[in-house]
Amino acid sequence: MKKLLIAGLAGLAALMTSPAIGGDRAILGWGRLFTNDILGDGKDRWRSGSYTVSQVRGQTWGGDLPTFGEILEYRLQSQIISSANLANPLPTDRRYAGVLSFGIHTHFALAGMEASLGGDLVVTGPQNGVGRFQSWAHGIVGAPKPGGLGQQIGNGVYPTLVAEVGKTFALSDKASVRPFAELRAGDETLVRFGGDLVVGELAQGSLMLRDGVTGQRYRAVRGTGADGLSFVLGGDVAAVATSVYLPGADALELSPTRARARAGLYWQGERFDLFYGLTWLSREFETQPEGQTLGSVNLRIRF
Repeated sequence: MKKLLIAGLAGLAALMTSPAIGGDRAILGWGRLFTNDILGDGKDRWRSGSYTVSQVRGQTWGGDLPTFGEILEYRLQSQIISSANLANPLPTDRRYAGVLSFGIHTHFALAGMEASLGGDLVVTGPQNGVGRFQSWAHGIVGAPKPGGLGQQIGNGVYPTLVAEVGKTFALSDKASVRPFAELRAGDETLVRFGGDLVVGELAQGSLMLRDGVTGQRYRAVRGTGADGLSFVLGGDVAAVATSVYLPGADALELSPTRARARAGLYWQGERFDLFYGLTWLSREFETQPEGQTLGSVNLRIRF
């Protein structure tokens, strides 16, 4: 399976970056999203924090998705997964995992729908330095240092395929709903179904990207929507087959389904944009006592 994923991702990357498909590309925009449970339920546990940065390149952006391979997103994400007690993890809780991923994705129109397809190389374990960085950063601010680094999820590189298809339906000139389906195979293998509602002009003609941890959609390329406040609401349910972050050897039973519910406010202005959102995540393993709530922020200032 891993060899097939590697071969498929290599072929996909070669196809998307071929001059015959895309030609010369310029930077069309950047997308960023910082997520931490301190900004949500105020606790430092489980899906503790992540930061995603996306650079979008293409020839032009006119507000509509082009054909396959013309728009490319280069994505970098770091993520920290921990037990409920960061400093003194219980042996019955999930293990610490520091995660780095690097990927390339394309966003395109497909039979009247909006699609994305791409791959990431997901790097786990001490080799990526995430755990050491968190320990250093917590030492600087006087926060508890992670105590489970010696038992963290080990070194690994996981080629991961991510595909999504959705369709936007206008409810009015300032409201839209977008059902979607997603497939992920690699570090975690799952299929997900859900939807997102936008009230306001945030998504009008914009290129919106989806964060893998929360499902929040963040803007990478601005569209034609007027300045003002937008409200977003969404949710999804996933059927989960495997996860390298909850290996069978740990004797933790993987929850077969996961749910996410999210809401947020996005201010789009002439000089700056600001987003704050909350996401509730259900349990990921059967003995996890409860779900958790994450907070996400993004600030963009134009000088």
